[in-house]
Amino acid sequence: MARLFVLIGAILAGLSVAGGAFGAHALAAQLEENALATFETAARYQMYHALALVAVGLSIYTTGGNGPLMAAGIAFSIGVVFFCGSLYVLSLSGVKILGAVAPMGGLAFMVGWVCLAIASWKLLA
Repeated sequence: MARLFVLIGAILAGLSVAGGAFGAHALAAQLEENALATFETAARYQMYHALALVAVGLSIYTTGGNGPLMAAGIAFSIGVVFFCGSLYVLSLSGVKILGAVAPMGGLAFMVGWVCLAIASWKLLA
């Protein structure tokens, strides 16, 4: 799982950079200000959690991992799909119902951070 989390994190980080550039350059003239802000929020949170996934993967590799560490990686991955994915689609399509999906991703992010805190407490005791 260590390799998978680092790989997913690195790919998501690269896509976040590409998405941010796409938003700033190609979409700036195409989207309304609030839709562009939503797109940028998705790219920003994707980067944060891509880096968290890399950290989780490296932590698993160096420590052998534990259950909460694995759960953190899974939760961060799910969070990116639901939170960032729904915000990207919402900003590009204008389909407002997708805004209801984002909180599920946000919850997954919070679960991931709690799991990372628990894992760190156990590993660094």
